[in-house]
Amino acid sequence: MTPAPAPVPRSALGVSRSGAVAEIRVGDGSRRNALPGRAWEQLARQVRELGADRSLRVLVIRGYGDTFCAGSDMTDWVDAEAGYVEESFARMEAAFTAIEECPVPVIAEIRGVAAGAGCQLALACDMRFMADGARIGMPIARLGILASPAFAARLVALAGPAVARELLYTGRLVGARGAVALGLADDSGPEEQLAVRTGDIAADIAQQPPAAIRAAKLAVTAALAPQREAAAGPGRPAVARADFDRAIAAFLGQRSAAAPGPPAAS
Repeated sequence: MTPAPAPVPRSALGVSRSGAVAEIRVGDGSRRNALPGRAWEQLARQVRELGADRSLRVLVIRGYGDTFCAGSDMTDWVDAEAGYVEESFARMEAAFTAIEECPVPVIAEIRGVAAGAGCQLALACDMRFMADGARIGMPIARLGILASPAFAARLVALAGPAVARELLYTGRLVGARGAVALGLADDSGPEEQLAVRTGDIAADIAQQPPAAIRAAKLAVTAALAPQREAAAGPGRPAVARADFDRAIAAFLGQRSAAAPGPPAAS
């Protein structure tokens, strides 16, 4: 039986504002900031609310503490019915779409890891800045998760089909400098300077005429529209159920045996 969705902890997302720049902080530091399904829903709602504010110029998304986002909290899927798992993936995709449709530039500031849904969260942003020690990728095949056309489209748009295939087939996580070389990130640098780098870019954007910046984002979004529309297509299953159930149980079991801390997520 599918468990009743747990309420989203108040600390699952944090929102702050400094003048024309808003920040969304993802996670609470546990499970490498992996988010349960309801938190993705909350993220989509928060992005749309901020985007509706005409005084907003830039939105920055960063993770709590020393990591960005390890994806979705897999404990949310233990013993869950197929419909609940599919709904979870729909909530994730709604959050990514909200970021892509946000009328102002969205910047991802990446420390630690951006994996699985965390990778997609970063790719949905307009710009990505990574700490030198950060990694990004899509290690989902080993969990029986079926890459959606929308997932693949974000990789292809930034790095091309060859890189998208390799990362989806192997699940390899790419280091920051490699991510910049492949087009998955805009820049990388020392972790202690990352917030300053992001802040400088956000400030530069915020100083531009707001109508011009919003028009620029709309223009790029329109240019990418055919690819995104083609990727939308008819709904497909999110997971290969038998493989998924076995992989989730094995992964959580291994994590529990390996360390006393909370299990990580994809």
